[in-house]
Amino acid sequence: MTVSRRLFMAAAAAVTTSAAVSSTALAATAGPTTRPTRPPTGAEPPHGIRIGPDDTPASLVAKAARVRPTARQIAWQKLEQTAFLHFGVNTFTGLEWGTGDEDPDVFQPSALDTDQWARALRDGGFRLAILTVKHHDGFVLYPSRYTDHSVKSSSWQGGKGDVLRAFTGSLRRHGIKVGVYISPADENQYLDGVYANGSERAPRTIPTLVPGDDRSGSRPRSFTLDATDYGAHMLNQLYEVLTEYGPVDEVWFDGAQGRIPPDKVETYDWDSWYALIRALAPDATMAVRGPDVRWVGNEGGLARENEWSVVPVKDSGNGSIDYALRYDAPDQGSREALAEARSVAQYLQWWPAECDVSIRPGWFYHEGQQPKSVEQLTDIWFRSVGRNSVLLLNIPPDERGLLPDADVVRLREFRERVRRELPKDLAHGRHPSHDRAAGTVAVDLGRAREVDRIRIAEDIRHGQQVENAVVEARVGERWETVTEVDTVGASRVLRLGAPVTARRWRLRVTRSRAGARIAEFGLYRSEV
Repeated sequence: MTVSRRLFMAAAAAVTTSAAVSSTALAATAGPTTRPTRPPTGAEPPHGIRIGPDDTPASLVAKAARVRPTARQIAWQKLEQTAFLHFGVNTFTGLEWGTGDEDPDVFQPSALDTDQWARALRDGGFRLAILTVKHHDGFVLYPSRYTDHSVKSSSWQGGKGDVLRAFTGSLRRHGIKVGVYISPADENQYLDGVYANGSERAPRTIPTLVPGDDRSGSRPRSFTLDATDYGAHMLNQLYEVLTEYGPVDEVWFDGAQGRIPPDKVETYDWDSWYALIRALAPDATMAVRGPDVRWVGNEGGLARENEWSVVPVKDSGNGSIDYALRYDAPDQGSREALAEARSVAQYLQWWPAECDVSIRPGWFYHEGQQPKSVEQLTDIWFRSVGRNSVLLLNIPPDERGLLPDADVVRLREFRERVRRELPKDLAHGRHPSHDRAAGTVAVDLGRAREVDRIRIAEDIRHGQQVENAVVEARVGERWETVTEVDTVGASRVLRLGAPVTARRWRLRVTRSRAGARIAEFGLYRSEV
């Protein structure tokens, strides 16, 4: 995964060289033709709005104020904390990026227990978990019809093993949503002459039935989609995962290219992949090389101090979008950033940030590595969830097929630490007063109370509007500023340097793009 991130922009550049978005056609069974990543232009409120170099700074801000999240994005943002599980042949070879020619028999988890994963994740406060169904090596954790580089070719469980089925069942039993990561890169398919073989995009029937296919007599729902040879391979595997393992809540892609010669670039069929996912899993979030969620730009789990969910984007070929500014730019959505991007961006789009980081130095398990401390994880939480983003924390299973004991303990400690940071909202039940015209929320705690943590949220159904707000406490006969922020969004959590004692508190929006709707103004005294 770490290596794939280094290739993120290289992959984006390669995709950009492809032709413009194709007119991907879905068969009648799949519904009307769509361009999945194109923001709608006729619907209000819009998920994205077209912009251009002729837009003035004022018109850019006015357009940004009109952008709204989809229902799926709102639901995703409420998750706050999600998990990643990197597991595969790399777990047994010690590599981070596999070669594609591994002997499948190397995959030998001695005590696989996905219920143990689910219990640990539930106890750690995670509400969704994503499994590496296929990493860059191409090894698949379920018995796919389309490759022998999978669990079916291992002697583990007599070739009948299916990690994905165990994973999805365990998560659902423990009330956790299901996510799947299917890497676009595939070293094994390159060795087999499928990946980056120079084939043209052409209409493909999905699923593509194979000899002896157990679905041949059932007339499965089919689609006609434009794809290369490898694009069709990905579509067929997506079809298997999305039709045979129950509801999927998130499909996660990165933009990694295989470690292959520069003249062998595979131009990914994003539009067709997205269309199939929307048809088979309409409620699934597509991240982070997808239209719903973006990569924050680093692998440290850290959002920007001011993280905007409305950002300028550009077409990058075959139905995909990309950052208009540098992916690691410190500012993606302020007035200045919007003005800077207008010469290259096509849209302002609701594209919130996901902050990925591993609990250990590697993304896959490596003996001798240790998990991050509670203090490190807590700091990451405040700088991701506390900055209008969702935290994606990787916890890699070991060779046994279990989450390491130290990591399980650390997850429980982490959840308890966050609970102690925000133990009880002192403003809960105090009936705060709202003056929407003045952009002010005030609360009377009934008596003077110490406060050192503050949580603020906008009602993002009405967009992200706050550009500056101050938190004030009534000290004696006057209001004193305790802290201030330039952005809020779905969640902003602030730590004060020292507790402030006051009975009356208020949040005052001093600058916004349009009328700001404050959904939460919480006051806390930490127990740490």
